[in-house]
Amino acid sequence: MSENLDKSKINEAGKSKSNDSEQGLEDAVEGSDEALQKEKKSGSPSTQRVQRPHSSPPRFVTAEELLETAKGVTNMVLAHEIVVNGDFRIKPVELPEDSLEKRVKEIVHKAFWDCLNVQLSEDPPTYDHAIKLVGEIKETLLSFLLPGHTRLRNQITEVLDLDLIKQQAENGALDISKLAEFIIGMMGTLCAPARDEEVKKLKDIKEIVPLFRAIFSVLDLMKVDMANFAVSSIRPHLMQQSVEYERKKFQELLEKQPNSLDFVTQWLEEAADDLMSQKYTHALAAGGGAAGSDDGPLPGPVAVQNYAYLKLLKWDHLQRPFPETVLMDQSRFQELQLRLQQLTVLGAVLLVTFSMAASGISSQASFAEKLKRIVKILLTDMHLPSFHLKDALTTIGEKVCLEVSSCLSLCGFTPLTTDKETVLKGQIQAVASPDDPIRRIMDSRILTFLETYLASGHQKPLPTVPGGLGPIQTELEEVAIKFTRLVNYNKMVFSPYYDAILSKILVRS
Repeated sequence: MSENLDKSKINEAGKSKSNDSEQGLEDAVEGSDEALQKEKKSGSPSTQRVQRPHSSPPRFVTAEELLETAKGVTNMVLAHEIVVNGDFRIKPVELPEDSLEKRVKEIVHKAFWDCLNVQLSEDPPTYDHAIKLVGEIKETLLSFLLPGHTRLRNQITEVLDLDLIKQQAENGALDISKLAEFIIGMMGTLCAPARDEEVKKLKDIKEIVPLFRAIFSVLDLMKVDMANFAVSSIRPHLMQQSVEYERKKFQELLEKQPNSLDFVTQWLEEAADDLMSQKYTHALAAGGGAAGSDDGPLPGPVAVQNYAYLKLLKWDHLQRPFPETVLMDQSRFQELQLRLQQLTVLGAVLLVTFSMAASGISSQASFAEKLKRIVKILLTDMHLPSFHLKDALTTIGEKVCLEVSSCLSLCGFTPLTTDKETVLKGQIQAVASPDDPIRRIMDSRILTFLETYLASGHQKPLPTVPGGLGPIQTELEEVAIKFTRLVNYNKMVFSPYYDAILSKILVRS
């Protein structure tokens, strides 16, 4: 089906507004391929494809085409990550303990530094390796300079003049300690404040070989700092150009791999079918039809898209492949999904508790906040595989009953009877089941709020929180803001593809 897209519409929507700006963006992104590989090692959810639909015939590709496609995808992912993730940082590579790569690196480095130590221990000393290291340090320091750092550039070039250093070494007049002192001083001038302590410690190292080794270690950290500074500097530029850039890169991928929209098509078809068959009570009203009306108008493209995004919050990430156009944000959608699961349980527990407690204490903001804080702490590890919700709810039931009885006594009410405590604990433990009526009500109301928030488009006033969600309103609005930003950016990039697919789905329906 993806081969039948109206490519003229997509290409027209994807034209770049500024070829020069787009080229600059591409150059900036391509220069950070290595940084992305470091980020990818930290582990996002698996993007492995399973049971791919066969709507597009397979075609053979050359190794060169595969490499070019992989490079384009890598650049697109990196640009997207920088724009969407405000906390994006490049981190130093840390090889796994006992890995072959780390052992080989340690052996090679030890051999190099041992060789340097032998050369410097000769009589007279041999400075061949040491001078090469000084040359590398010189280039690294120069790379940290901005165009306006003329004075510092002249100082580095003058003091670390390799020809002069070679002559001094040949004549036995080279003072390697003096060079190291200058290097440390320049590092202190150029480093970020967070590295001041590391640079200061270099002054305490008196032996030349350990000193050079430590200098290179700190320089590696300074390179990471400089790379992160560059990322923060280009982020405003990326924000302006990233939509066109991502769309262009995805179009290039689509031309090489025509089946790159198969899962997107399946995802949108399911959303349209669900809306039109009214399977879910939280069907969006943004399309203009009533949720329970059989003779209302068909849902529009916007309603189907919004509902499709909501389906991502209920996705089975282990069994189903994620749609291609949202694949770069799979970890973010999964994080939102886990957060909503926690809020659903939290809201259900609070709703059950306040329904059982006297109205006098359930209306006290301080008590409600205290109870919410206690339950949140006990649900903190809910995303971990080792977490057992049923056991946690048993503990929560005991703690809630204790807090409620204590508050009732302080407010002059009769504490909970044994029978009421038993009922309350039982209702709280029942929340462990996804089929629990209270939990299903909370889940439905949360999704209703999210779909209304998404359809409102940040218009004032914001949607009213459905009944029963008041205690978790702050947390729910935080999730709604993140979810809406993620969805709106994805729409800006891929809406031409969605419109082309939905035009066929809705006409056929």
